[in-house]
Amino acid sequence: MTGSRTLTARVIPPPLAGAGGASKMLERNWIVYKHMWSVIISGFFEPLFYLFSIGVGIGVLVGDGVTYQGTTISYIAFLAPALMAATAMNGAIYESTFNIFFKLHYGKVYDGILATPMMPRHIAIGEIAWSLGRGVIYAVGFIVVMLFMGLIESPWAILAIPGAVLIGFAFASCGMAATTFMKSWQDFDLVGMVTLPLFLFSGTFYPTESLPPTMQTVVQFSPLYHAAELLRSLILGSVGVGDLGHVAFLVGMGAVGTLITGRRLQRLLLS
Repeated sequence: MTGSRTLTARVIPPPLAGAGGASKMLERNWIVYKHMWSVIISGFFEPLFYLFSIGVGIGVLVGDGVTYQGTTISYIAFLAPALMAATAMNGAIYESTFNIFFKLHYGKVYDGILATPMMPRHIAIGEIAWSLGRGVIYAVGFIVVMLFMGLIESPWAILAIPGAVLIGFAFASCGMAATTFMKSWQDFDLVGMVTLPLFLFSGTFYPTESLPPTMQTVVQFSPLYHAAELLRSLILGSVGVGDLGHVAFLVGMGAVGTLITGRRLQRLLLS
């Protein structure tokens, strides 16, 4: 009887055209990944290693710390929020690129899903939500580590978690949109060519004020720069009106990525 009700619920179009279908996508991913939790957890450790090796190790060499927005803070306190932003970015990018490409071209997962009442937009929203969720899991784990290390300096830090959600949304949507244009596994070299410079030149390891003026202007277009600055403001307690610009940049990036993903899936799966 229970199985019959479940089958009926899947055959009859859901009343909520967007969220209903997307939730089924989330349910499907949860069923798959609950037996592969180690794959997800492993991605958490890379930025943590950076925090200990560079933040603690090189932080000793920095001595009196760095000057950020007119205040001198320890190097590790400057570095940690940016690594948290990078963690949210990496989690979202990994989930929304490699895994999506396999499902789209090899696993033919979406072909089977489209045999149900679900539509491409449900797949796009569900997969983006799942991808940003992975980034958020990493970010929450990272902020717990920061708490134990005494790097949380403001009550505003609690908003760093929804901040990580926004970062995950921005990168997951654009990562999935880019994946829909890829033709082979070799194309994924481009992912590293984009994310590595973002990681190195977005003010992650040093204040952007130390760069030449031209480079400072270029960095303003980096989404990881806006992500790192947003989390720094929240965790260090230097929240200001300027942070709305960082939020607007990430919201716009996520909206454009979601729009492109929906249209590309519609074209790839239904043409």
